[in-house]
Amino acid sequence: MSANDDPRRYQHLSALRLEDPDAVARAAATRRRHPGLKYGVQNFIVAADHPARGALSVGNAPVAMADRLDLLDRIQIALANPAVDGVLASPDIMDDLLLLGALEGKLVFGSMNRGGLAGLVNEIDDRFTGHTAAALEALGADGGKMLTRICLGDPDTASALEATARAVDSLAARKLIAMVEPFLSVWKNGKVRNDLSPDAVIKSIAIAQALGSTSAYTWMKLPVVAEMERVMAATTLPTVLLGGDPEGTQDEVFASWQAALALPGVQGLTVGRTLLYPHDGDVAGAVATAASLLKAPVLQSSAKVSE
Repeated sequence: MSANDDPRRYQHLSALRLEDPDAVARAAATRRRHPGLKYGVQNFIVAADHPARGALSVGNAPVAMADRLDLLDRIQIALANPAVDGVLASPDIMDDLLLLGALEGKLVFGSMNRGGLAGLVNEIDDRFTGHTAAALEALGADGGKMLTRICLGDPDTASALEATARAVDSLAARKLIAMVEPFLSVWKNGKVRNDLSPDAVIKSIAIAQALGSTSAYTWMKLPVVAEMERVMAATTLPTVLLGGDPEGTQDEVFASWQAALALPGVQGLTVGRTLLYPHDGDVAGAVATAASLLKAPVLQSSAKVSE
């Protein structure tokens, strides 16, 4: 994918990590922050936290995300588009991006619970092994994201929900956004599968948006499914749409996003694999197309606010 396939292109990151690990904190402290969130101005956030959960596959490629150098190339191509507002990343990738100076003026969301490894026997027991709220505050981040799978047949769901509620409170105490990504999930043939029926997504919203002692700083991160009008009627919380592992043609995926982005309450996209690993390999083109979907809803919302 990359025109620059020099295996030494990121060796300065290894050198900094070895000789000057405080460089990460300095980069975070001097980083220019995003100008701020506004209703009607939809945000475009690139997700890059999948590898930390052992989820390296994209489509039929089982280890597509395993090459960290290639992944950093792809993320930087995406972030270079001025329409991309920010990133959602695990601590290791976040630190690399800070050292690269790639997060200037961007929204920054840390990935908090990555302990529910893909294929783990107790995958639903999704431990908070990534960013903490305190660490995100120290980094000058805008918030943290938590995957929240609700499996009614798995007793680990109770502790997972409790841990998510504590994380919501910890973020809110620091006035940081809690981006909660809920699913109703089931075990099927030894694997966790998410139920993407509209009724299941609606039920997951009802449960997840009530976690914690306040929802003042809570957002929803939701899949695009059938009957999105009914799905979005289930919440008043700001909502970003996720991409997931792409299915169908790229045109079909983009069309579904465009329809969902026109709905009230949808604050934008938080998408990873679909854009970072497009079928044709053109990351910049996929990102540009996705960015173009945000324009019409933004203009319509802005007009309503100004009237």
